[in-house]
Amino acid sequence: MRLIAPVKAPLLNLVDIDGQRVVVGGPGRRTLLCFFRDAACPFCNFRIYELTEHYAALSALGLDIVAVFTSTPQDVRRFVARQRRPFRIVADPTSRAHTIYRIERSFWRKLKGIFTRVPTLIKGLRIVGLAGLNTTNIMPADFLIDEGGGIVEAYYGSDAGDHIAFERIELFLARGLIARASAVPAKPSGEERARQLVHR
Repeated sequence: MRLIAPVKAPLLNLVDIDGQRVVVGGPGRRTLLCFFRDAACPFCNFRIYELTEHYAALSALGLDIVAVFTSTPQDVRRFVARQRRPFRIVADPTSRAHTIYRIERSFWRKLKGIFTRVPTLIKGLRIVGLAGLNTTNIMPADFLIDEGGGIVEAYYGSDAGDHIAFERIELFLARGLIARASAVPAKPSGEERARQLVHR
């Protein structure tokens, strides 16, 4: 059964492929938590390329990105991380994190992605080669998590190549900026300061 927002994000204590601790679900920066299929998945590798391209702008707006793959660290380094990525990448070969976040499996939705996303499939195969033709039935999912560790949006992919739109991520960040700005007390204008001095 899917996680439905708004809900507290299940706490994950992970280790990325560089051996650094990654905690998701506690207080911190706004986070995009991406669950991917295996490291050779062409759709996944193309999405990692897109996230890499957008990362500087998203990070400047206060977003952390954590990408979790159901593969060994060796396979993640071989495919996804053979180029340096600016965000955290986690290998989850036992699918423990995937299970906690209720990531789905579907052979038919995998086929749907293959037949309906041919241009993306081809772009991804250019990255991973023929190894990308032998992938699992795990479906992708993306979670937008706020500073307090709450899931604001849970997006379960409708097929093997379906991820949350960048417009949704940007809207999530814009709402966070507005909330932070409204929490800061406004400085009184010169006229208001003069009135306050007169009434003292």
